[in-house]
Amino acid sequence: MQEAWPSVFRIVVGIYWLYFASQKWQGVGWMHSLMIATAKANPIPGLHELLTSVVVPNWLPFALAQAVGETVVAVLLILGLAARWAGILGLLLAANLALTVAFALNDVGFRWLYYLAVIANAQIIVSGPGSFALGRFGWVPAWLK
Repeated sequence: MQEAWPSVFRIVVGIYWLYFASQKWQGVGWMHSLMIATAKANPIPGLHELLTSVVVPNWLPFALAQAVGETVVAVLLILGLAARWAGILGLLLAANLALTVAFALNDVGFRWLYYLAVIANAQIIVSGPGSFALGRFGWVPAWLK
């Protein structure tokens, strides 16, 4: 049973990303007002200016990139393909959310959901896909292992 835990953890994190990705599949228009509020609330020097001058005016490509990234991470983690690479991408996406969206929330306790996503993806990078992953099969190309 001990060898199954990394796989179970990877799949749960994949479902987490699938949930957030699925919110964007019907459209990303709702993200525009969120990006504006996030840019205004961000206290980090340099990042605040980047958000207000680059991200908000060009919000659509950034929103689509977030949606595609979340979907790719979710599928790869659930299937157990390129799990460490998916963990790296998930870590970058989670860091993006932790450094931007989390500051727009008034409830500090709720921010920990974003911070925990960073830690969860880091754990996948360290532990790998686990023993129950499609990447373990010999017919899977090396770049997907």
